[in-house]
Amino acid sequence: MLFGRPLPTSAARAECIGPIAGIPIFGLDALSSAAYGPEAALTLLIPLGLLGVKYIVPVSTAIVILLVIVFFSYRQTIEAYPHGGGSYTVASQNLGEGAGLLAAAALMIDYVLTASVGISAGVGALISAAPSLQPHTLELCLLVLGLLTMVNMRGVHDTGVVFMIPTYMFVGTLLIVIAVGGWQAIHAAGHPVPVTPLPTIPPATALVSWWLILKVFSSGCTAMAGVEAVSNGVTAFREPTRKNAKTTLTIIIALLIVMLIGIALLCRAYGIAATNPGRAGYESVLSILTRAVMGHGWFYYLTIASILLVLALSANTAFADFPRLTRAIAIDNYMPHVFLIRGRRLLYSWGIYVLVALTALLLILFGGVTDRLIPLYAIGAFMAFTLSQAGMVMHWKREGGARGRIIVNGLGAVATGITTLVVLVAKFAEGAWITALLVVVMILFMRAVNRHYVRVNREIDLDRPFIPAEVTEPIVIVPIDRWTRISEKALSFALSMSSDIRCVHVQTDEDLDPFCEAWEKDIVAPLQAAGHSIPKLVTLQSPYRYVLYPIVEYVLSVERERENCKVCVLIPELVVHHWWEGLLHNRRSDLLKVVLLVRGNRRIVVINIPWYLEGSQTPKREQ
Repeated sequence: MLFGRPLPTSAARAECIGPIAGIPIFGLDALSSAAYGPEAALTLLIPLGLLGVKYIVPVSTAIVILLVIVFFSYRQTIEAYPHGGGSYTVASQNLGEGAGLLAAAALMIDYVLTASVGISAGVGALISAAPSLQPHTLELCLLVLGLLTMVNMRGVHDTGVVFMIPTYMFVGTLLIVIAVGGWQAIHAAGHPVPVTPLPTIPPATALVSWWLILKVFSSGCTAMAGVEAVSNGVTAFREPTRKNAKTTLTIIIALLIVMLIGIALLCRAYGIAATNPGRAGYESVLSILTRAVMGHGWFYYLTIASILLVLALSANTAFADFPRLTRAIAIDNYMPHVFLIRGRRLLYSWGIYVLVALTALLLILFGGVTDRLIPLYAIGAFMAFTLSQAGMVMHWKREGGARGRIIVNGLGAVATGITTLVVLVAKFAEGAWITALLVVVMILFMRAVNRHYVRVNREIDLDRPFIPAEVTEPIVIVPIDRWTRISEKALSFALSMSSDIRCVHVQTDEDLDPFCEAWEKDIVAPLQAAGHSIPKLVTLQSPYRYVLYPIVEYVLSVERERENCKVCVLIPELVVHHWWEGLLHNRRSDLLKVVLLVRGNRRIVVINIPWYLEGSQTPKREQ
């Protein structure tokens, strides 16, 4: 009921989507950034007072110019990489391993921050409408994360259907606000009167400086996060994939440009400044703008509800792309192979599990407050933008592409590279150093994973045919505590494997052990009568009542004595029906397996010999 029925592999084509569903799946992050990108910039302009509001238009214009450059660059990336041309793929194939790992680390961190910022911004919008919920910010963030996880686990197609209504409601209501506000501003000669009173703008406490403007620009650049999502997920679109992906990207960027410029112009026209986040009386910029243009009626609450939903759901871009990214990295042996597993709904489920865990951790560490997360944001995205565009320049050079394509991607690389430096320098002291440090840690982790897989493949790969001469009987060791049906099953299996069988019994009491008395009568005599080989009984004395240690030491000693022979240890164990029944029995067999696996080597083989209880049925007496 919650996660849907399992999907067969043959249903993969039906899970593909078109532009209508692609916009909410891959465009939510980019579109929703219109709600917190301009606010992030206006928040840093608070010290300038009313003068700060006037700077939002030129800052937004610079961001839009950069957005257009990146848009044309990524259209070319989609054309060149129809099977998914994210920054990792492009950088790895065209710039080398180091650049690919840098892009991968930057993108993974950016997707985790995308989920965290989107959810916290959505909850921030809710708190703007209902300030009494502010003490429960973190709990609301974690609740939204849980709901997002549940929806995404249903698969790509169902996710697109669920997110379609809130996405188009958000775009529609915000475009209405911009259109009505623009109409009012034109008729009022650029000085419209707000329908409801606006918060008082505090007096200026600082002067304009280039450093402040750079910081404002870097914060506003968070509005560009998520632009790469479509190029990462080209394979999610149905045929023709290139056309559908480019159409989706074009619509997303066009809507984002209209919203960014519209919000900036209306904020300057109405004199709307940001309020201090995290303090009493906080209200989001879009909340102030909506009631200034449309009043405090039903449309205001509809708009706020759509903003809340889209901001919270914008984390879905990370849910859509993070698993695909980790899969691509895992294919190249730089991430654990568990990320290659396709789950019951044709999703790479482990990517979702890791994303959810890291997002929850980040929200808890920063209390779910957007303003605390913003300084960490956008650095990874712009680093990935730069590497992707630089890689595309090398791609077109190698393919002999037109000069125009090289110029477009080259311009994108230069513009995003400069922006990356600006964002990193401007936000370094505020928390960007954490992102930079995490990128280094992730690269070291991926290299360590790759070294492990290289070493494993080097040791297990076989470049010759099977050698029949190496097939020999192993030495079989059977630990036996007492003569039971369980030990009888283990001994029977041992007799079918080898003629060299050692039954190991640990004697912890100085008195005569009942098992030693039963050995000749219950085991040796029947085997002699049947003409079978007789196992060797090895009795180990343990004055300190240790059981596992003597067995392990004996196995290792046998392995050292017979260097050209395999040693097979059969471990009898009782299997109960209920977990609580297991608490009533010692688990020495489990511990023995673990110790042998840890201390053993290639020539020691461990085999379980389970005996399943028959429940309440009384076992028949054997003749």
